[in-house]
Amino acid sequence: MENGKSLAYRIADMAPRDRPRERLQTDGAENLSTPELIAILLRTGSMGENVLQLAGNLLVEFGGLSGIHQASFDLLCRYRGIEPAKAAQIKAALELSGRMHLEGWSQRRTIHSPADVADMVTYEMAGLTNEQLWVVVLNTRCQVIHREKVYSGSVNSSYVRTAEVFRPAILRNGTSIIVIHNHPSGDPTPSPEDIALTRGLVQASRVLDIEILDHLVVGGLKYVSMKERHLGFA
Repeated sequence: MENGKSLAYRIADMAPRDRPRERLQTDGAENLSTPELIAILLRTGSMGENVLQLAGNLLVEFGGLSGIHQASFDLLCRYRGIEPAKAAQIKAALELSGRMHLEGWSQRRTIHSPADVADMVTYEMAGLTNEQLWVVVLNTRCQVIHREKVYSGSVNSSYVRTAEVFRPAILRNGTSIIVIHNHPSGDPTPSPEDIALTRGLVQASRVLDIEILDHLVVGGLKYVSMKERHLGFA
């Protein structure tokens, strides 16, 4: 005991087979817990807690990986035990993971379901702190040929211009689009404004002969397909 507090056990005191770095080498990264993976990035703990405890407490404080992803660099640095070097390592690792997901957009992927689109965008959108509207353009084979951010800020029928939503498809001779926007709150439940926006876009699509296959609302790592729920597509 020191100053009335028990000292945290050190990683060095653990059996080698139980240490995160050694477990990664023997068992593979996919078999490590999230705190263990973060502990490898952090390397060292802080006063009164080892690196595994620091990693676990960091996840609790920010509400999981998505919360850490959304947190600014300065906010991470204000957490006890996370100095700029550690914050930089965390941010770099998350950014690399996001870029790996984005590489899928550079390949012509065929879309079979809302889950296919969600798989490509939810990770990146989970890190956004403001509302954005993206448009995915597809060809006649439902292959992704382009993705574009159309709006950043308030996304509803009062602010979104129909022409801007369809412009990416018109410029690239796309035959259909999928509209995606995020709720920074983390709740993907479509609002009445989302339904009104969808209804207006669907009506315009019939005139332009560019089909809207779906409108996805993303919140955190969850999503709602408005087409599946018949919201705005009736």
